[in-house]
Amino acid sequence: MTPPRVEEVLLAEPRGFCAGVDRAIEIVERALVRFGAPVYVRHEIVHNTYVVDDLKAKGAIFIEDLADVPPGATLVFSAHGVSRAVRDEATRRGFQVFDATCPLVTKVHVEVAKLAREGYEFIMIGHKGHPEVEGTMGQLDAGIYLVECAEDVAQVQPRGDRLAVVTQTTLSVDDAASILAAVKVRFPHVREPKQQDICYATQNRQDAVKLMAPQVDLVIVVGSPTSSNSNRLRELAERLGTPAYMVDAADDLQPDWLEGRPRVGLTAGASAPEVLVQAVIERLRQYGVLSLRRLDGVHETTHFPLPKGLGDKSMREFASSRS
Repeated sequence: MTPPRVEEVLLAEPRGFCAGVDRAIEIVERALVRFGAPVYVRHEIVHNTYVVDDLKAKGAIFIEDLADVPPGATLVFSAHGVSRAVRDEATRRGFQVFDATCPLVTKVHVEVAKLAREGYEFIMIGHKGHPEVEGTMGQLDAGIYLVECAEDVAQVQPRGDRLAVVTQTTLSVDDAASILAAVKVRFPHVREPKQQDICYATQNRQDAVKLMAPQVDLVIVVGSPTSSNSNRLRELAERLGTPAYMVDAADDLQPDWLEGRPRVGLTAGASAPEVLVQAVIERLRQYGVLSLRRLDGVHETTHFPLPKGLGDKSMREFASSRS
C-alpha cells in the first residue's frame, strides 16, 4: 500500500505553552530544586500527559485529596485553581503552599468574591467537572449557577435580581458568546465582566486556527484529551469545515488521516510543550513534506510573576539548573 503524501505543513502562531502554564510548571520545578522531592501537587499541574510524567520523574506527586499529603509537606495548587474549602483545609493542615493558579483564573475568583459581598449571585458558563469550574464555583457556598449550553439558561432560578456572569477561561470563544447572548435575553440586566474571562492565550490560539483551517486539508492539534482548550481547537477547526484530530504524542498520528490531504495544519493547546509539536513534525516528514510554513500571528509577551519563597535566581540562572 502506497503511504499518504504530505506536501506542506502550516504551523499556527501562536501555539503551545501560555504564560500561565509556563509559570505553573516553573513553580513545581523551583519547589523541587529548593525544597527537594517530593513536592505534592493537587490535581495535574496542567492537563498534559508529557508534562505531568516529566514532573513525576523529577519527584512531584500528584494527588486529589489533601488527606494524601503528609504533615509539613510542600503543596502546590494546580494552574486551574482550587475552591475556598481546599485552600482553607491546606491552611489548617499546615502545609507549605505555593499557588500555581493562573493569574487570569485568580482574577475571576477575586471578581466573584467582590461581587458576592455586594449581594450578587452568579451564572458561570463552563463545563461541569472541570477543575477550574469547581474551583471558581467553590469560592461561594451558594448562589452560583452553572450553565453548559444556551438551553441551561432557562433552568437558572436566582433568588434575587442582582446577577453577574463569569466564564471558564478555556472555553470556545464563539460558544461562550452564544451562551452569554442567551443569558442576556433572559436576564437583560446581568452584569458582565469589564474584560471577558476567556484568557488571551485561548483567544489567540483559536484566532490562529480560524486563520489556518481554511488553508489546509487537515488540522492536527497537539494536546491531551483532558485539556479543555486543546479540545476547543479541534472542535473549532471542524466547525470551520476542516477535518481535525487531537494527538497526545507523535505516535498517535494515524496515516489514514493523511490520505488525500496534502496540506496539513498543526497547532497545540496552551498546555502542550513545543517538543511534542516538533516530534509530530518529524513524523509528518516521513510522508514527504516538501515545505514547512509558519503563519503570521500574535507575538505573545505576557509574563506572570512567581510566588514569593521560590528563590531569587534570575530566570536564566534557573533555566540552567533545569537542564
